[in-house]
Amino acid sequence: METETTTPPYQVLLYYRYVPIADPESYLESHRELCESLNLRGRIIVGREGINGTVSGTYEETEKYRDAMHGDPLTTEMEFKIDPAEDHVFPKLSIKIREEIVTLGLEPEEDIDPNEVTGERLSPREFYEKMQDENVVIIDGRNDYEAALGHFKGAICPPIRNFREFPEWVEEHADELKGKEILTYCTGGIRCEKLSGFLKKEGFEKVYQLEGGIVKYGKDPEVAGRDFEGLCYVFDQRVGVEVNRTETHKVISTCRYCGVEEPHYGNCQWPDCNEQIFVCPDCRDEQGLYCDEKCRAAAEAADQ
Repeated sequence: METETTTPPYQVLLYYRYVPIADPESYLESHRELCESLNLRGRIIVGREGINGTVSGTYEETEKYRDAMHGDPLTTEMEFKIDPAEDHVFPKLSIKIREEIVTLGLEPEEDIDPNEVTGERLSPREFYEKMQDENVVIIDGRNDYEAALGHFKGAICPPIRNFREFPEWVEEHADELKGKEILTYCTGGIRCEKLSGFLKKEGFEKVYQLEGGIVKYGKDPEVAGRDFEGLCYVFDQRVGVEVNRTETHKVISTCRYCGVEEPHYGNCQWPDCNEQIFVCPDCRDEQGLYCDEKCRAAAEAADQ
């Protein structure tokens, strides 16, 4: 007997485009009007170098948004990564102007324009095949708390809290990377556009990037997320999404108290901390959702 399948009523769109925007302020206002007219929620960054965003809305509203973006000469070639959803994954709409849509922290004259220099793009299949080479170094281009939730097997996950720390990390580890083929990856591809370009400018010759990032890798029917361990961190209410649909799937994050597998982040309940941490349900009941005894004691003292 066939079971009827229904399409989830909402969609989440992840996208970016490096394209010169002459008047970001005017673009922002017209874009805000578009998003509000479609009842979209999400986080969008606009700058002179382009646009970067994630939005959620009903299927009909997000499809109208895609049509509008593809009808704009600036974003006619925009690629969208699409996830079905049961509801909005953002509480509100936020659109802001930034000097850079992704901040690498370089001086303006040294900043990377991916339209001029960037690593060679690899399809999911090509990326998977490159990962099998023993002379390849795989670099996670995200922050450490993202990589703690999930990363590619064998990847180097730099201990950085912000993308702007990458140039310093690369400088400190240049000798270890010398002569290697370098694979870079991030959530949707936007950070690797700049990171791989920076590596090229620093003199590394064989630099590659995963086109479309982890999200596209997980949706590719051929590789099906193979050898991505854990979940992919996303900056919305879902926090983590599945990537690997093969027998290599595994959970890599563990409860900080008892060490059992725990795939879900929670925020430390001491407001002055608010650190994202892994604590399993049993330990949450016993210990509370705190980083450690110090945060728990501070919270208890504040309640007295």
